[in-house]
Amino acid sequence: MKHRIGLAIHGGAGTIDPALLTTELEGLYRKGLHEAAEAGKTVLEAGGTALDAVEKAVIILEDNEMFNAGRGAVFTAQGSHELDASIMAGHDLSCGAVSGVHGIKNPVSLARKVMEHSAHVFLQGEGALAFAHDMGFSFAPEAYFYTPNRWQQLLEARAANVTALDHNQPKPIGTVGAVALDSHGNLAAATSTGGMTNKKFGRVGDTPIIGAGTYANNRTCAVSCTGHGEYFIRKVVAHAIHCRMLFAHEDLALASSTLVGELHEIGGEGGLIAIDYQGRIAMPYNSGGMYRAWWSEGLAVATAIYAK
Repeated sequence: MKHRIGLAIHGGAGTIDPALLTTELEGLYRKGLHEAAEAGKTVLEAGGTALDAVEKAVIILEDNEMFNAGRGAVFTAQGSHELDASIMAGHDLSCGAVSGVHGIKNPVSLARKVMEHSAHVFLQGEGALAFAHDMGFSFAPEAYFYTPNRWQQLLEARAANVTALDHNQPKPIGTVGAVALDSHGNLAAATSTGGMTNKKFGRVGDTPIIGAGTYANNRTCAVSCTGHGEYFIRKVVAHAIHCRMLFAHEDLALASSTLVGELHEIGGEGGLIAIDYQGRIAMPYNSGGMYRAWWSEGLAVATAIYAK
């Protein structure tokens, strides 16, 4: 079947007040998204796999302190970091996920190691870190993950006694992710996050949960979600889009926009990026904006934050 290779990237969705997003900040966000998309595009144009493309794109965002993943992750209530990530291949439904890890610069790569070098799908906490040691991962010191803006967010959340989505004002960013279709007709998705500022009790959102925040299946689409994870879990959003396409014969745009609309009905805020088996891209959201970039074969990389 004819398809058009391409990819989409997100850097979080939420209430994004244009008055607080300075020209300088907007430029930094767009630059980071563009670099991630270009990295994935380079892989795909060279005939590489969708899996390699989404991992590479997410690594770029994890290394960028502007985004809530990897280096730029938000702080927990204890003043530490708990990182979550997942990755999935559409051709055979293989997948890997980790949650509650720390000291790992690129959790998405650890999730891929779980997928390819273990008999499991999901590893968490100390067990995931032990596996990382076995796989030869080097651990970064706590100072690597410290950024002044994130620390200030924690102090503000503590003072208000709230657990805050990272895209709360005035630093409106969150989960990162990527989806791609390669020249072999294979789809893949990956998602990574630092979670919520001031989170307690080992809270885990939708990001590492296959079917909720991440899903890929060559029969339909690849999806990566961002927003208030509790609601994405309740609606099993990523897998539900696959089901609507497969069983209700809806196209990607309708299936994905329907799920995002249903999130709003139960009080959920966020969005998602998705690409189908023919290379069509959808990026619906129900919040004030979503940091995103996309590319299709023959076109240039584009970035956006608001609806226009």
